[in-house]
Amino acid sequence: MRLRTAFILGLISFGLVADLASDLPKKDVWYTQHYFLMQDYERKAYKNLSANGRLEFQKLYWEARPSAAKEEFDLRMAYIMPKFKNENSAQPWNTDRARVYLLNGRPADVVWSQDAGNNAAVRFNQPRDSFSEDIDAKTHEVWTYPFEPQVVKYHFSSSPPNKWVQVQPSASEGRYLQALELRSRTQTWGPTDEEGYKAKLERLKAIK
Repeated sequence: MRLRTAFILGLISFGLVADLASDLPKKDVWYTQHYFLMQDYERKAYKNLSANGRLEFQKLYWEARPSAAKEEFDLRMAYIMPKFKNENSAQPWNTDRARVYLLNGRPADVVWSQDAGNNAAVRFNQPRDSFSEDIDAKTHEVWTYPFEPQVVKYHFSSSPPNKWVQVQPSASEGRYLQALELRSRTQTWGPTDEEGYKAKLERLKAIK
């Protein structure tokens, strides 16, 4: 039912990542790094906590998840920090492509186009990073993720001098986009015991 709901929402929106970007906090570094991975109830709880309560929340967040999830988070952040630094030197993770990468992981492939109209299909794990940040040479990127039996495509357009902006995909390419993001948010980043975790979050309200 949750995936079906996300599918319907995907028809009128190009992803929760894009929808949430306008509300993204800027000053709380931990919150900006985890914002797009968090469940709705987690963001609501976090915003209503005291400064000390938020520190306890940050500890509890990863305690409630498998150690493999934290390891995956660290790996993705290690890739994001140098890769997207040209777009946002202070917070490389706070860019459109980095947010998608952090939530969904490596795309199956990336297709980019140059001003001359040439296309090239590349992979994130190539020995050479052949799609480096040369915005003068590239104008468009398309990231593809499998969502069996379909695929989901994210489109990004260059915005000189050094930005890449997520843009609306076609109806067919973005049809399952929110369902993909929901799957990532729940299966990759969700807590193991959600009800027990929610009870612990509730107790954080008492921290002054």
